[in-house]
Amino acid sequence: MAKKQKDTQQYTADNIVVLEGLAPVRKRPGMYIGNTSTEGLHHLIWEVVDNAIDEAMAGFCKNIKIKFLPNGMVEVSDDGRGIPVETHKHTKKSALETVMCTLHAGGKFENEGYKVSSGLHGVGVSVVNALSSYMKAEIKRDGKIWMQEYKRGEPQAKVKPVGVSRSTGTIITFQPDEKVFTTLEFQWKKVVDRMRQQAYLTKKVKISLIDQRDKGAPREYEFYFEGGIASYVRHLNQKQEAAHDNIFYVEKEKDGVNVEIALQYNKDYQEEVFTFANNIHTVEGGMHLLGFKSALTRVLNSYARKKNILKEKDSNLTGDDVREGLTAVVSVKVMDAQFEGQTKSKLGNAEARGITDHIFADSFEIFLEEHPKEAEAIIGKCLIASRARLAARAARDSVLRKGALDGLTLPGKLSDCTSRSPELSEIYIVEGDSAGGSAKQGRDREFQAILPLRGKILNVERARIDKILANNEIKSLIIALGANIGDQIDVEKLRYHSIVIMTDADVDGAHIRTLLLTFFYRYLKPVIDGGYLYIAQPPLYKVQSGKFSKYAYSEEEKDEIITGLTDIKKKTDDSEEEIKGVSIQRYKGLGEMNPDQLWETTMDPKTRMMKKVMIDSAEEANETFEILMGADVAPRKHFIQTQAKYVKNLDI
Repeated sequence: MAKKQKDTQQYTADNIVVLEGLAPVRKRPGMYIGNTSTEGLHHLIWEVVDNAIDEAMAGFCKNIKIKFLPNGMVEVSDDGRGIPVETHKHTKKSALETVMCTLHAGGKFENEGYKVSSGLHGVGVSVVNALSSYMKAEIKRDGKIWMQEYKRGEPQAKVKPVGVSRSTGTIITFQPDEKVFTTLEFQWKKVVDRMRQQAYLTKKVKISLIDQRDKGAPREYEFYFEGGIASYVRHLNQKQEAAHDNIFYVEKEKDGVNVEIALQYNKDYQEEVFTFANNIHTVEGGMHLLGFKSALTRVLNSYARKKNILKEKDSNLTGDDVREGLTAVVSVKVMDAQFEGQTKSKLGNAEARGITDHIFADSFEIFLEEHPKEAEAIIGKCLIASRARLAARAARDSVLRKGALDGLTLPGKLSDCTSRSPELSEIYIVEGDSAGGSAKQGRDREFQAILPLRGKILNVERARIDKILANNEIKSLIIALGANIGDQIDVEKLRYHSIVIMTDADVDGAHIRTLLLTFFYRYLKPVIDGGYLYIAQPPLYKVQSGKFSKYAYSEEEKDEIITGLTDIKKKTDDSEEEIKGVSIQRYKGLGEMNPDQLWETTMDPKTRMMKKVMIDSAEEANETFEILMGADVAPRKHFIQTQAKYVKNLDI
């Protein structure tokens, strides 16, 4: 007891460390920007740009410019009101210094500064300052240009006027700190895509990007959209054949909530609804999405009944029916936005549901009445989807019933593992009987299952669910995984927590892998989101010299191995060759490996390499699948022509 009292006495106020100013940010940067790699690095830009977007949403800013400078710095400028520079009554310092050097200081915590703000979800420009080795703020305001410089969050001098200006605005220049970030390389495409999205969401605001990092002419982009999210829907649908010409669009405000919605149906089968709150992409949806969905289903059923398209004996269209082939963007702006969910990207404001429902329902009813041609196309597509749903239900029931009866012995082609713990179990989806045979013999039966596929599975990008479920290979895969598909998927029932796609290192293998990835993305996406899907990395070569042998997983690795064994720098690419006693074997198929080799190189957890499948951008992933796997040939041809120069190890 005495020891316990002594330990307690040693824990005193002296043990409490108080980090002043921005020190907490530098101590634990991941708490403020997520991580210190690529995502966190780009978060610095998003935070600074968010302030400019807030000025634009408040109606004070028309131009935003992002410039990548040759010295590695980033400059973000806007023509908004400019950050105030007068003395702050509480801190007794300039308001500019207070904003730049104090956590949770700014104009967004009271509604006088901004009615709505995209920065509410973020951490503020002060965190950018803390994580930058150098930052400079230039403010055009009150007829002058004011300036203050900082190093790692510390002001180097007081705010002072350095010139005169008739205009207003803010220029923030910063250099990410090399002591904080594991990478300092900003990705041009990542920034371009984000700014394009922000320009769609903030209509009539010009966002310019200039990249001066490379020698020669700078890269430049400029975004300006009069149509706002209606232009966004047109962009999202550009790879699809539209089901109707006119895009529905509405923007209205009710009780302090601004609602902006645009939609258009296409002749594909996928649903793409992107939702935003205060320009933040709410990837988990939320109240505004619920309001939109309920209104869409109710209005289309009401219209179909009123026009006698749906008879009294007919069942109502379901939510799935009315959203097949739908591309929509739902953007709301609310005061005091409340974000929930696992990634804090789900809108929780209850008032947003009813207001979104009301505004959209009223406007969409009018649209259908005033555009009978569009209404006919939309209702016709929904009816076809309804009939396909009924056929799919029968097919799905058949698949699951087969799984329950055979299965619980599962598909005959599946060589299951003995473990019944999903957390410890793996399933390898392999190409053909030859590779399947090697994998079955080489695996560890305790935790590794093997499912060979015969031939190429169906391209689900071009098929409805009823046709998909009639495909034997897909049926076997669904039953083996045990979690159902589509809107009925339950990853808690997944029989394996490591699902590994293992195909040959040739064109056919790549095609099969792409078909499987398309199926997982479209119908088993929670499997990807949960981190359960992987791609095996079998070696391309075996390099042997006498008793020495080593596997190479790339051309570069093969060359390094051979260079270490011989003085010969120039080689040929025959599948098997002799170079001064060096044997090089090229593996084009998994079936060419004996079971021991396959285990050692590709399946042994101690030595294998696998890539986890992740989705950084749902919109970009969706667009890529549409290009590669959709019915339209022209975009795919363009993609191949522009990307062919990056292909390595092409087998013809």
